[in-house]
Amino acid sequence: MNQEPTVSARLGPPERQAALARMAAEVFDVVVVGGGVTGAGTALDAATRGLSVALVEATDFAAGTSSRSSKLIHGGLRYLEQLNFTLVREALKERGLLLTRLAPHLVRPVSFLYPLRHRYWERFYVGAGVLLYDTMGGAKALPRHRHLSRPAALRLAPGLRPDALVGAVRYYDGQVDDARHTLITARTAARYGAVLATSVRATGFLRDGELVTGVRVRDLESGGDLEVRGRQVVSATGVWTDELTAQVGGGEYRVRMSKGIHFTVPADRIRSGTGLILRTEKSVLFVIPWGRHWIVGTTDTDWELDRAEPAATQADVDYLLDHVNRVLADPLGPGDVESVYVGLRPLLAAGSASTAQLSREHAVFRPAPGLVAVAGGKYTTYRVMAKDAVDEVAKGLQTETGQPVPASVTAETPLLGADGYQAAWNRRARTAADTGLDVAQVERLLHRHGSAVDEVLSLVAERPELAEPLSGAEEYLAAEAVYAASHEGALHLDDVLVRRTRIAIEAADRGLAAANPVSRHLAAVLGWTEDQRLREVETYRSRVQAERAAETQPDDQSANTARRQAPDVRAVHPDTAA
Repeated sequence: MNQEPTVSARLGPPERQAALARMAAEVFDVVVVGGGVTGAGTALDAATRGLSVALVEATDFAAGTSSRSSKLIHGGLRYLEQLNFTLVREALKERGLLLTRLAPHLVRPVSFLYPLRHRYWERFYVGAGVLLYDTMGGAKALPRHRHLSRPAALRLAPGLRPDALVGAVRYYDGQVDDARHTLITARTAARYGAVLATSVRATGFLRDGELVTGVRVRDLESGGDLEVRGRQVVSATGVWTDELTAQVGGGEYRVRMSKGIHFTVPADRIRSGTGLILRTEKSVLFVIPWGRHWIVGTTDTDWELDRAEPAATQADVDYLLDHVNRVLADPLGPGDVESVYVGLRPLLAAGSASTAQLSREHAVFRPAPGLVAVAGGKYTTYRVMAKDAVDEVAKGLQTETGQPVPASVTAETPLLGADGYQAAWNRRARTAADTGLDVAQVERLLHRHGSAVDEVLSLVAERPELAEPLSGAEEYLAAEAVYAASHEGALHLDDVLVRRTRIAIEAADRGLAAANPVSRHLAAVLGWTEDQRLREVETYRSRVQAERAAETQPDDQSANTARRQAPDVRAVHPDTAA
């Protein structure tokens, strides 16, 4: 039987202050370091087993890799080719759970066309792989694949060059707004009693001899230091894993960083009724539908520079343009690129010279007594990673207390907004009539909030002006900016433009026009002075300028230097900033 939620999932400024006070005063069963999808999933898994949980995140939920993926929930066709059936089966099972039970409001079907270049053998080869993909665990949640002739494929995707294919295979996977899913996972953990705080950086471990007993942290908003004590500590820090475990002597696994970039282009630049998957020399390239845009990616190259803000180079962008243009009748140019985003995959290190060949499997290990680290893996299997990490935590707690810890229940625990989602979807026309919104606006809100949309709409009921579209980002309502700060834990302007919404990758100006109006809504909730508000806007402008400058550079080193010219909004407490 599922454990019932015990507290509110609201993560506003008062809740953050209360969380920090509890962190300073209590001893938790588990302290989780890292607010990406694995850390949020770990907090949820532990909380739904009845454990007391604290989670600290240095910047924002999903600020790193978890907001910069291909935004797919998938098994990974290329892993079939590597004969990694275990990983694919596990990922497809998770895909099925997310689509049907855990997050149907956040994860939706998306189709892809795989153009065939060779007659006979390639259709058999690809078809056999996709058939296996369809029949493995969790695959029944989506339509089965179909073989298409060249004329049929071109009717579906008229923007393809006729000489770029002899036929095609169409198959289905899942699509997700990764940053929102991570946030909702964290809020669900809060709903089950976890205590969460962002802008809280772990600066070291508390020790009792060799035993890790908690973490020292710094509140980057106030500048204050505190100690968060726990019977077990989990490091779910992705590409920062080595840095953190080095403080206790290192671990048996190392993490290697692989850079992957994506860019967006307007939807009308690629004429297709489906996404595309294209084979490259190293891996695969996706063309993914994203509302009024296409997402094109990704690359797979070594990265050894800045972990927080990796940078794309002109060569990275040119690589994607070159490969996608091989199949497009109307080629894309640099001027079509609206935005670029860059993420780092935390891969378990091996002897291979190429990150494209490293494993996407994960590992759970103990760098020191009292400390559990989870590393590697892929976004789709975050729940399994979290479960495995808490299973290891449970062993330590049972050794200490003699009491067994209940098994994981997250496979049966819907995320916030999932319960009642279908009913809310069915009454969307009535909701639109009651609120004065368009049905399309209500549908978009439901895809972002699920049944929790009532919280957003209550803001509109209290302040009707919040039903107005955001200037510079008209797909979003003003209420969503307010809600991001009052309920979703946003503390800074980039939290909203980059992660609570996806304005930064959807707007041709990367959110510059929306920065001022959004900042005014945030200031009212967060209590900013006018100087603080203007500093937030200017810092965001600097971020966009630095990103664009990096994308003109020829190599990683020069791009990294250009990207680092933008100040970190969390580097200096705003009340003491010069």
